[in-house]
Amino acid sequence: MKHLELHIIQSVPVACLNRDDLNSPKTAIFGGVQRARVSSQSWKRAIRELAKEIDAAKDTNLFKGERTRRMVYTMQQRLVALNFPKRSALKLAECVADIVETLDSKQDEAGFKKIKTVMFFSPAEYDAVALAIHQSDAVSENIEELEKLLALNEELDISVQNCNDKDQKKVLDKELKEASKQQDKTIKAMSKVLAKGPIATAIKSVKLNDAADIALFGRMVANDPTLRIDGAAMFAHVLSTHKADNEIDFFSAVDDLTKDESGAGMTSTLEFNSATYYRFAALNLDELASDSHLGDTKLEDGTLRRDIEVRKQVVRTFLEATIKAIPSARKNSMNANTMPDYVLGIVRETGHPIQLVNAFEQPVRRSSDGFTCQSIEKLNQEYANLQEVWGIDALFAKSIVNRRHSDAVISNLGKITTCKFSELIDGMVEHVI
Repeated sequence: MKHLELHIIQSVPVACLNRDDLNSPKTAIFGGVQRARVSSQSWKRAIRELAKEIDAAKDTNLFKGERTRRMVYTMQQRLVALNFPKRSALKLAECVADIVETLDSKQDEAGFKKIKTVMFFSPAEYDAVALAIHQSDAVSENIEELEKLLALNEELDISVQNCNDKDQKKVLDKELKEASKQQDKTIKAMSKVLAKGPIATAIKSVKLNDAADIALFGRMVANDPTLRIDGAAMFAHVLSTHKADNEIDFFSAVDDLTKDESGAGMTSTLEFNSATYYRFAALNLDELASDSHLGDTKLEDGTLRRDIEVRKQVVRTFLEATIKAIPSARKNSMNANTMPDYVLGIVRETGHPIQLVNAFEQPVRRSSDGFTCQSIEKLNQEYANLQEVWGIDALFAKSIVNRRHSDAVISNLGKITTCKFSELIDGMVEHVI
């Protein structure tokens, strides 16, 4: 498996990057001591968001995937754009949502039903599904009948609500139930046909060239495992390189409109920590180039169009976002935006990605020099040990070092050469297949 790896040392000041159910910074025991921890999901979210920003700035339109429970709303918009009546489009959108994921009875603020779990979907996939519905004979044959039934149900429902005559209301109730029954029968018939294949076929027919984020981070679809996509990117939970304890911040707020009181308007506490973290991310380049992800395009004449430039742009954005992104929790009161102190970029031809976290199984000891330089030194020692003991080699291995650490760190880098940020990105991207 050809893959690339990023090993990052990054110091973060007073912050609460990732909270547990008690609002405390997450922790983990590693090497017998408590470490500050940030879940991979939290950092991945930050990476996805930054990748979208980078993509938008470059106008490459490669990271358009959206994770949402509001699938019905977006699907209805696509169907309306194909001239489906708004009411019928809503019911068909609900059918699609229930086929792909399970429809929830809960509604969003606009009154649309939501699916029970977030779904990662691309604009091209929405368009393909809408087109498949538009071309479905079962839908075409029943859409006029469905629209009539929806209009009748709406009219009868209003009549029932406004009727004050008990006998007349019973008659209207009966008519409404019969109309609703016929409406549900029509919807069920269309849904049954769509569930047999058109929806899944439409989704699988679409390349992810507008949704590299789905190819990178994957997609889980419980209702139809054939729509599942294994993410080409791999992450680990972020751990501090040293022992870390949570601390408590006591704070107060002053009531501006109370002039005759000297006390606080309110008091409370928040937990926080500060740490030097080891971050790890990897990317399976073979999987990224597979047909289920961002593989080459098959043309009408049967030949393949090499899409390597697309994959290179995706990897370039992924690397930049992974290195620069940081979770935004409490960014207004405990802003933790820092840049890494050290980044080791590696490309391997074979094997699986290997973390260097065991460099910190024995935690870095507290000293007046801080944790960063010791962490970088231990990281590089671990990498050198893996090379010597297991014969692990690399096609590419270079690092970025914060200039304030360069003199102390470079002497311990061994065979690893340092470079600028752009050189590291360019060097790793050159190995994309």
